[in-house]
Amino acid sequence: MSGAAVIVALRVGATPAAAFAAFTEGIGRWWTSHPLFPLSPKGDGTLRFDPAGPDGRLVTRFDDGEEWEIGRVADWRPGERLAFGWRLPSFAEDQATEVEVRFEAIGDETRVTVEHRGWDTIPQRHAARHGFELMLFQRRLGEHWQALLRRLSGEC
Repeated sequence: MSGAAVIVALRVGATPAAAFAAFTEGIGRWWTSHPLFPLSPKGDGTLRFDPAGPDGRLVTRFDDGEEWEIGRVADWRPGERLAFGWRLPSFAEDQATEVEVRFEAIGDETRVTVEHRGWDTIPQRHAARHGFELMLFQRRLGEHWQALLRRLSGEC
């Protein structure tokens, strides 16, 4: 998927394999909702990859037992790359975004880079964009991903 993208990166004190594991196995611990970017009116629930691996999907589960799929895993290479679809329940059938996460060794650390792309396919008037022009929306979403990566760093 090409198109408008939010790209953020952060170095974490772990190997690429450990950072990948923290991202995938610990997503339910480090992921937090943002007031502008909730996955649903009920919030974000608890995220997890189910099943973990190349045939998996990212799902969320709510306290009331409801569970839904956010997106299917497109690429699962531990310690290197993870890619998965990102669809909100309010997206139309032809609307989707994609998240790609890269893990690159830099000395004793790992640079974790998140690229969340496809937001230009979601209309400005859509609730997920809050009426924001694309550049402002992407700036705010980038700030959210930066905060999430800082939380991930605490899991590594």
